[in-house]
Amino acid sequence: MAAPNQQYRHNHYVPEWYQRRFLQPGQHKYWYLDLKPDFCQSGDVRYRRNELHRWGPARCFAQDDLYTTRWGRLINTDIEQFFFGRIDHEGKNAVEQFSSFDARSAVQPDLQTLLTYMSLQKLRTPKGLGFLQSLTPLNDRNLMLRQLQRLQRMHCAIWTEAVWQIADASSSPTKFIISDHPVTIYNRECSPISKQCEGFGDPDIRLSASHTFFPLSLDKVLILTNLSWVRNPYGDGLAPRPNQTLFRDAMFNFQDIQTGRILSEEEVLEINYVTKRRAHRYVAAAQKDWLYPEDRLGSPHWRRLGDGYLFMPDPRHIHMGGEIIIGYRGGRSEAFDEYGHRPGHPEYNSVQRSQRDGAALERFKAEWSATMGRRYRGIPLWHAYRDQTAPIEEDEELHDLYLVRDREILKRHGERGRRQRLKRLTRLGP
Repeated sequence: MAAPNQQYRHNHYVPEWYQRRFLQPGQHKYWYLDLKPDFCQSGDVRYRRNELHRWGPARCFAQDDLYTTRWGRLINTDIEQFFFGRIDHEGKNAVEQFSSFDARSAVQPDLQTLLTYMSLQKLRTPKGLGFLQSLTPLNDRNLMLRQLQRLQRMHCAIWTEAVWQIADASSSPTKFIISDHPVTIYNRECSPISKQCEGFGDPDIRLSASHTFFPLSLDKVLILTNLSWVRNPYGDGLAPRPNQTLFRDAMFNFQDIQTGRILSEEEVLEINYVTKRRAHRYVAAAQKDWLYPEDRLGSPHWRRLGDGYLFMPDPRHIHMGGEIIIGYRGGRSEAFDEYGHRPGHPEYNSVQRSQRDGAALERFKAEWSATMGRRYRGIPLWHAYRDQTAPIEEDEELHDLYLVRDREILKRHGERGRRQRLKRLTRLGP
């Protein structure tokens, strides 16, 4: 048996249990692609290492001493053994719960555990640690790893207030791939060569048009979208969402989670393309051709993926308002608006914002209905009925009303051009 220090010095920044969720039945090895293979020298010959490997989870997404701390000659592996040991054990159950969650679920999965796991998963990778290092003047790796633990819930409040959807790739021959940075941020205004994506950077999750997605299994992906972007996708996607504060309390309503969205193969390829472009160095897939989504995409244009709305939930289930009031024994109470503002804050239940976003949301619902058709792209829990089949289409009369509205909206100056600039391009030739 290996000494304890050695046992915990080979650190998986993407856990083995998570990796196994993306292997097909009976499969034990991935196709593992190195996007930045090293160059080696042998005598006078310089060559590049193989970029494609056939490896199992034990060898993938791991690095020696990534979480090991040193104090003089003393080597300490407590972060891997105790901190990540607990996080990974609890996170495994939460990921499974959300992977099987649907609109008829009677049991609420463990939200806080999943949020903490995802937030740490984003920070614990080589890319995440590089980003964390760039934020702080900490040249001491030990102190940086302590910061990692202190900031473990860094993303949780913003994600709690997002619109959640769980999309399904079961109808697509192509399934999800994973990367060395599996909690991925997509903002259509931040291409992979944009300033926000330089080095270890990701688009800030607080930018209005930022979507966070996290594959849960071969067939399921969790997508989180800022509420402000769903309500008003006509503004500046790089503008901040309301309430930028990271570390604070936030409220979540399980009944708003949208499930039942069935992805086309083109959409799965686009999601895999984003996963690959936002990876730091490695991606892995159960089948070799899944590693190269760009070869089968109609067009890899960043802003046009999904006609500009690849990760967007169905806006027809979104409503204005969202204030939550909590009463406690003894008469004390607390209130939060939909963006986490408290009473007394100048933005709390902002009438001006509500009027602006309310008008934009109705416009978006009409555009969506006219473009996507009557069938819902996802169904939230509040829209489903426990004892009968949930409606999968919007009311015909309402749909007709949206069609009339959208025809009027299309008469506005520049509207047809705006939509055309978001449409997928068709690749010519083979």
